[in-house]
Amino acid sequence: MTIRTSTKTVTFRRPFWLKGVDRLLPPADYRVVTDEELIEGLSFSAYHRVSTAIFVPAPSGSAIEMVTIDPLDLKAALERDAASPPPG
Repeated sequence: MTIRTSTKTVTFRRPFWLKGVDRLLPPADYRVVTDEELIEGLSFSAYHRVSTAIFVPAPSGSAIEMVTIDPLDLKAALERDAASPPPG
């Protein structure tokens, strides 16, 4: 089983809600990690997503927690953020 991991940074300009996180998250840059598994037996390389996680501030203190999320929920949250007027 071959796994590849990709990392990207997403930016939220306003506080936001995300399924899988039980609190309002502050505007910031967030690291998102996606693991994909190689589909074996094909004549070409193809992968399917195994998991997507976002790193968010813990409810208290300076800790960070990794939360597994649905990438479609993340996409919807980013679209809501982009559609809202800029802060300030």
